[in-house]
Amino acid sequence: MGALAASLMLVIKSADLFVDNLIEIGSSLGISHIILGVTASAMGTSLPEFGSALIASLSGSVDIGVGTVIGSNIWNIAGILGISATVAGGIGTSKEGLNRDWLMTLITGLILLFFMLFGDINWTASVVMIAAYAVYLWILIKSQRKKSESTFKPDEYFKKDKIPKENSVDKKKILFALLGLAGLIVGCRILVYSGVELARIAGIPEMIMGLFTLAIGTSIPELVVTLSSAMKGLHDLSIGTVLGSNTFNILIGIGVPALILGVPVERLSVVFDAPVMILVTVLLMVLIRTGNMELNRSGGIILMGTYLSYAIIRIFILS
Repeated sequence: MGALAASLMLVIKSADLFVDNLIEIGSSLGISHIILGVTASAMGTSLPEFGSALIASLSGSVDIGVGTVIGSNIWNIAGILGISATVAGGIGTSKEGLNRDWLMTLITGLILLFFMLFGDINWTASVVMIAAYAVYLWILIKSQRKKSESTFKPDEYFKKDKIPKENSVDKKKILFALLGLAGLIVGCRILVYSGVELARIAGIPEMIMGLFTLAIGTSIPELVVTLSSAMKGLHDLSIGTVLGSNTFNILIGIGVPALILGVPVERLSVVFDAPVMILVTVLLMVLIRTGNMELNRSGGIILMGTYLSYAIIRIFILS
């Protein structure tokens, strides 16, 4: 148990170190802060899930890998957004961003379920998933460019103090980014190994360990970012981080491991876990729409109740 907790802390701290320095490097190279902001928060908070899924697949513990991704996605919406909306009193969002990011999250879940129906997730599914994520990134970049152009003022830009200066990349930032990446690799390996051993000792199926223990544990970065953003009134960041993370978790978190090694699919995940993931995604949109573009406190309570019901059914009835 100590190794599990220590490795979880290592993964979270390493992800934080990697993302922070990656953003600094991107800024030094002249990459737009807007583009970095749109992608870094969701990708960065999803690195623990991605690392766990990849290491689990390579080490043969595929049930933990798939379980961690699906479980994290259910927890991200029903648990994290539920808690954040309840504590903050409500999380508002813009119609344009919600429609784009929510629709992509829903499509991503349907893509995963579609390939799960055919059995193992192989390289064919992997190519489709990775290509879908590339398209999503292109849509995000195009959207942000359009938004930037609409607020661009040439006369202000060409003032002397507005002319951008080229900055060299700080070698320390590169070193710290590499250290963060190394910490992720080592931490995820220990995390998966500890989870597998604990599951065997306690007689818990690996899928259950992945769906709940590791899924919630590796989603701590999302919980911290989403809750703090909601409390500060940065509502679009709260919902955007969760939806972006869910999309990344599936398309990259499962897509990349499947490109290296086929990912077996448990039947119960096809008929229950994946459909629940899609159900809570649809429920989120319904609650936001009925709340006049806000996930209010009552909606948050409904989401938390949904997650609790799912956990009870999955652990005590279906296992």
